[in-house]
Amino acid sequence: MKQLSNILTYLLLLVLAATMLLPFLWMLSTSLMSELEVYQFPPKFIPSAFKWSNFVEAMTLQPFGRFFLNTAIVSLASVAGQLIFCSMAAYAFARLRFRWRDKIFALYLATMMIPAIVTIIPAFLIINMFGWMNTYWALFTPTLSSVWGIFLLRQFFQTIPKDLEDAARIDGASDWTIFWRIILPLSKPALATLAIFAFMGSWKDFLWPLIVTNRMDMRTVEVGIANFSTIYQTDWSHQMAAAVVVMLPIVLVFFFAQRYFVRGITLTGIKG
Repeated sequence: MKQLSNILTYLLLLVLAATMLLPFLWMLSTSLMSELEVYQFPPKFIPSAFKWSNFVEAMTLQPFGRFFLNTAIVSLASVAGQLIFCSMAAYAFARLRFRWRDKIFALYLATMMIPAIVTIIPAFLIINMFGWMNTYWALFTPTLSSVWGIFLLRQFFQTIPKDLEDAARIDGASDWTIFWRIILPLSKPALATLAIFAFMGSWKDFLWPLIVTNRMDMRTVEVGIANFSTIYQTDWSHQMAAAVVVMLPIVLVFFFAQRYFVRGITLTGIKG
């Protein structure tokens, strides 16, 4: 009976996995079709001839070399900013003692309940006031810190034995020395997790780059994919080819860092 239950469980998981993979398989199939095949009815899931030239054409019809450069710069800046600012804020909330610390942190966490779309207009007005439209500053400044990143690192910092900190203070170490030479080296798994999530979030961002840039040379890859759609038609084969290429860095990151994704989920459940 238990063996039958395991078999049914695995079959259910396989069905769910196939359901999740179906959109990606359709995207890959469409990227290899000719324009006529895309609009055939009933739809075809296997191209009659694999048109690999769609990938080359998609990369040349739009300046994707520039798009990838912009996205890489913004993503790396976002990762660096979150590692620096989130770690310092998390250390303050986890280790330092100051008035209303826990209340301020609770208020800070409460902002996670505010939808990101609500802050877009104020953020846009601030960026426009600084004259940063169509610049890298506009693209990565709002992502230099995150409430989730601070929460993640704070939870991890609180698991580090306080005896290490007390021993360092006896030897005359300052708060900055403890943070830099003790806390950060012991927090590499949490920092790696934050870096991966920050990179993915910045790489996949679409709405903010669309709002703060209107020059082609400042667009990112996600906006570049959308450029294949106009009010008159959508170039599905080239759009899907571009989407496959843009997705590859995310797939590679996930493939080589699966354990950090799991770590990120478990860290947020650590008792504070």
